[in-house]
Order: sequence, then C-alpha cells, then structure tokens
Amino acid sequence: MSSVSKGDRKASIDAASWLFNVVTSVGIILVNKALMATYGFSFATTLTGLHFATTTLLTLILKSLGYIQTSHLPLSDIIKFVLFANFSIVGMNVSLMWNSVGFYQIAKLSMIPVSCFLEVVLDNVRYSRDTKLSIVLVLLGVAVCTVTDVSVNAKGFIAAVIAVWSTALQQYYVHFLQRKYSIGSFNLLGHTAPAQAASLLLVGPFMDYWLTGKRVDAYGYGLTSTLFIILSCTIAVGTNLSQFICIGRFTAVTFQVLGHMKTILVLILGFIFFGKEGLNLHVVLGMIIAIAGMVWYGSASSKPGGKERRSFSLPKTQDYSSLPVSSEPDTKE
Repeated sequence: MSSVSKGDRKASIDAASWLFNVVTSVGIILVNKALMATYGFSFATTLTGLHFATTTLLTLILKSLGYIQTSHLPLSDIIKFVLFANFSIVGMNVSLMWNSVGFYQIAKLSMIPVSCFLEVVLDNVRYSRDTKLSIVLVLLGVAVCTVTDVSVNAKGFIAAVIAVWSTALQQYYVHFLQRKYSIGSFNLLGHTAPAQAASLLLVGPFMDYWLTGKRVDAYGYGLTSTLFIILSCTIAVGTNLSQFICIGRFTAVTFQVLGHMKTILVLILGFIFFGKEGLNLHVVLGMIIAIAGMVWYGSASSKPGGKERRSFSLPKTQDYSSLPVSSEPDTKE
C-alpha cells in the first residue's frame, strides 16, 4: 500500500513539475513577444541577463531565510555550465539572425537526437524501438506545424551547430550535476545564476547592439514597457527553476520531447491572441501528430526496457527545494 501511495505521490509531483514548467514557459514567451513586438524592446541577451539577476536575488533571499541549504559545487563545474548555457543563449539568437525561421526550427528539433546521443555515450542509456519511433513521430509533428521556408548559409549553419550542442550539453549538465553532487534545483540555480547574470549583463548590451543595431541604454523606457520587463523577469524565475526541476526529475531527452507541448500551446495561444493568420490544415495535422507522439513516448519510455541506464555509478539526487528531485531510476520516466 505504501508503494502505491509513493507512486501516486511521485506521479502527482511529476505532473505538477510539468504544469509549472509549461505555464511559466508559455507565459514568458507571450510576455516577451508583447514586449518585443509591441514595445520594441529587442534586447534579448540583456533581458536574459536581467532574468538571471532576478533569479539570483530570489535565491539569496531564500538562502538568508534558511529555505535553501548550503551546498558545494566546484568552480570548474560552474564555469563549464555557464559556458554551455551562455553559448546556448547567444548561439540561438545569432542562429535566428543568420538563418531562415524554417532552418532555425529544424536546428531546435535536432536537439532531441543530440541529447539522445549524449545520454547513450555518457550515461550508457538504451532506448527501445517504440521509444525511438515515438521521438521520431514528435519530431515529424512539430516539423510539420513549424517548419516553413528553409534556407541556410555557412555561418548560419555554424551558429546553429554551436547553439544546438551547447543547449544539449547545458541541459545534460543540469541533470548530471544534480545527480553527482546531490543538490536540489534551487541550490544549483543559486550556484549558477549569479555567474550567468554577471556574464550576460556584461556581454548582452554589446551582443544586442551587434544583432539589432540599437543600444539598450538609448531605449525609451516607459511605465508600461518597464512593467512588462519586471513581469518578464518575475516569470523567468519560475521558468528557470521549473527547467532545473524537470530535467532533474527526468532527463534532458524527456524534457525536450514533452517540452514540445509548449510549442503546440504557444502556436494555439498565438492564433487566439494574435490572429489566425498561418492556421491551416497542415498545422493542425502537425499538432495532432506531435501530441500523439508525446503520448506514445510517455507510454513507451515508462515500460520496462523502454529507456534504461545500463550502468549507473553517480549518487542519486536528493533535492532540497520544495519539489524534490526524484530518486527513482530512469526506467520510470
């Protein structure tokens, strides 16, 4: 009976973690879209630095109040993580500037096979045939409803490769560090957010000027746009935390696969709030295929042998945040 209640509790926390991530991720995309499209605040890298500065402030407050326990993370691991994360952010922005939207979407989809490759090579994870096919179905569905024009050039391709690999490594490293050092989501954020905030706020204004030709200090800050920036930073705290929680509880691959539900929701909400232009039969068909693939992936990966780590030598994570990282094996996603 206790095992049943434990399983139910884990399933409830897993569902709450995903809901938390979906709500905050979709929310910040809609807020940032309004901020950039309506109010012309196109300084994405600097805005991300402000997000991590806000996250740093919250972690410091919670640590001073005793809600976050003291933990240790080697400086070398912090530096590697920040490099992966910042190359991911900058690489994605540059890739979007140098490539067509269609190729940018293809690059984002390629993060799933890259994440699978990292898990197979570094963690000795093995996937069943149904799990592999379900991932292919998700990729197909999302490609059908998001990929339109596709054009690429040499420098754009290089930027996309850097962005994809750095993003996959950053997400893998989130799971790896939580398992290796038995630290929770808030603890990991407390170690990495200050370095990310400092580096992005230092580089961000120059990067944004290079990308947009506009200076962040010359932007006309009004009351409404400032409130949107504050709202974006507030939601970003939840987005950053929920990403660490979800990757810690599951893996980077599962986070990527089920994370495409956010892509579908953003498309649907975009059609509702910003007009139905672009909504057609093949977009709806792509959404249906992607959702079917996600359901299949959830079922296939949870079965015995669906996704399993053959050897596991790192200590399992004990999360000190309000939503603990699961200590269940990866065979039960």
